[in-house]
Amino acid sequence: MERTAGRELALAPLQDWGEETEDGAVYSVSLRRQLSQRLSPGEAPGGGQPRTELADSFLHYRTSKVRALRAARLERLVHELVSGDREQDPGFVPAFLATHRAFVPTGRVLHFLLPPPPPPPPPGIEMKKTQAQDLCFNKNLRAVVSLLGSWLRDHPQDFREPPAYSNLGSVQVFLSWAAPGSPEAREAEKLREDFLEEAEGEQEEEEQPQRWAGSGLPSPDPTEDSGAGEEGLVSEGPDLLDFGVDEVAEQLTLMDVDLFQRVRPFECLGSVWSQRDRPGAAGVAPTVRATVAQFNLVTGCVLGSVLGAPGLAAPQRARRIEKWIRIAQRCRELRDFSALRAILSALQSNPIYRLKRSWGAVSREPLSTFRKLSQIFSDENNHISCREILSQEEAAQGPLEDPDPGSLSLKPPPGPVPYLGTFLTDLLMLDTALPDTVEGDLINFEKRRKEWEILARIQQLQRRCRSHSLSPRPPVLAALRAQRQLSEEQSYRISRVIEPPAASCPSSPRGRRRISLTKRLSAKLSREKSSSPGGSPGDPSSPTASRSPGSPPASPGVKDPPPGSPPASPGPQGPNTKPPWSPDPPGPRPLTSALSPGQQRGSESCVIRVSMDNDHGNLYRSILLTSQDKAPSVLQRALQKHSAPEACAGDYQLFQVLPGDKELLIPDNANVFYAMSPASPGDFVLRRREAARHAPSLSPA
Repeated sequence: MERTAGRELALAPLQDWGEETEDGAVYSVSLRRQLSQRLSPGEAPGGGQPRTELADSFLHYRTSKVRALRAARLERLVHELVSGDREQDPGFVPAFLATHRAFVPTGRVLHFLLPPPPPPPPPGIEMKKTQAQDLCFNKNLRAVVSLLGSWLRDHPQDFREPPAYSNLGSVQVFLSWAAPGSPEAREAEKLREDFLEEAEGEQEEEEQPQRWAGSGLPSPDPTEDSGAGEEGLVSEGPDLLDFGVDEVAEQLTLMDVDLFQRVRPFECLGSVWSQRDRPGAAGVAPTVRATVAQFNLVTGCVLGSVLGAPGLAAPQRARRIEKWIRIAQRCRELRDFSALRAILSALQSNPIYRLKRSWGAVSREPLSTFRKLSQIFSDENNHISCREILSQEEAAQGPLEDPDPGSLSLKPPPGPVPYLGTFLTDLLMLDTALPDTVEGDLINFEKRRKEWEILARIQQLQRRCRSHSLSPRPPVLAALRAQRQLSEEQSYRISRVIEPPAASCPSSPRGRRRISLTKRLSAKLSREKSSSPGGSPGDPSSPTASRSPGSPPASPGVKDPPPGSPPASPGPQGPNTKPPWSPDPPGPRPLTSALSPGQQRGSESCVIRVSMDNDHGNLYRSILLTSQDKAPSVLQRALQKHSAPEACAGDYQLFQVLPGDKELLIPDNANVFYAMSPASPGDFVLRRREAARHAPSLSPA
């Protein structure tokens, strides 16, 4: 059998080997296969002679062991920051710096990291060597200084603690004697100056009317009262849809790019984002909240422009729907998936989705475009279509490199603006599914590595977004902000005025119910026969799309919404409701298509939500429940999620919340997975045994 010269074996370059334990730390061990060059006879190591045919005919490999820290105590993790092998585990330091605040505060890390200053020299004795020169002989100090430089540069918000900035002060004191005049010392000094300037700017903004920091972009405020009556108010100045499709889409993209670049990846972690509803947590994740507010603003603009004039005829309202579809298509061309999702969510919301006559007047081409765009955010396989398209957009842009100013190569296309809700959901599911600690009370750093993989992708997308070169258009931005905003309840009432529900027509309720059930059954059968249904918005035989979880319940006679689209998303949110794409809502809404609270019983696992009967209101935590979990372990994990690990699980009882203000008591040693009611949402509450005596009516277990 003849060998082909230079052909490499098709073997995996990295293979899992197992685990190792060393000084209380757990390492994952892999075997790395690397190509080893073989020198032909007579060839010098420096490569003075040309390679012979013998050297090209055979490939030699060497195998080396690679270790990655999986779990350890905090002291060992901090020690690994300065003494670890960067070549063996290059992702450890960036993963730790990006996620450490989820399990330890910054000051605690600095306490273990910064060595004490050296004692002062005795009086009258001069130092032969300066401290800066001594640093050259201290490898550990050099590693600490280098780590602090990366920390200050990549994660400056970890040191933003006004007004004292104690952690930043500790770093400056260390650098003043360990590396005076170094780039790291200058970076720390500059960071303090920037923080002080930000504080002064915030104080000035409080004294003046609020303006959005940026180039004249409107500040979205989800709590702003729409002040709109249901008859439709006509705002002064041009209407938003009076501008061209390109103008509106470009301004929406400009706003999304600006907000996405401001997002702090740490705020996207599930353990951080899930704290947003806790009392007194109004300042948690402000950059993510701003993105949510912008999403709701765009959704509200679509609802307000389509429903804001109840007196319009169906063809006129259809023209407005068509224009928003064209704006969505232009956002897709600009790679703004956030605005695209917001527009589609509004068009798929119940108040617009149910307008049969208006959708019937939409032209065929815009309707086809609407269906194609909707497939991007299909719920199938955990939004696999959106993920694949985003990956293709990143690949089409090429590698992330700074262009050469002297080169004449074409400018790369602008990077995509993602729908941030996808990343928030992934991070929330990671936080729910993986424990913070493992056996031996060791910090589960493998969980932080998986979180870092998602955060690193967010950072990469943020860098790619810098290539957008859009200019603000004040008239369009002013019209966008002046667009009438409708609350969810207002939108639904106006929609019923535009097209009254069929239930108001004089007919037999019993006969109408039979027809409705027949339609639902035929829709179910058609969904089972075809994965890509056709039909028109008014086709009663088309499969129905699920309505908005946050919309008011439609009457029994409301016609089914247009087919060919994913389930509807909520419309604009009021001050007391969740954003449309908030991945962890308080109600019984699925987290993802793979794991839903109280559902997926056949998969031997489900996600439940557990709250505590205390003064925290409706604060809850998500827990991954398997078929092997008993009540004591579920109670202990729930207490840890609620930051009460010192509490004894035996002092609490677990209740499942049932409809009708009833609760189901889970026995002390019962298997929670099988003891819970499968017909109810997976909402549970923890109560102390003393408080459980005064609980509302209980259903027997």
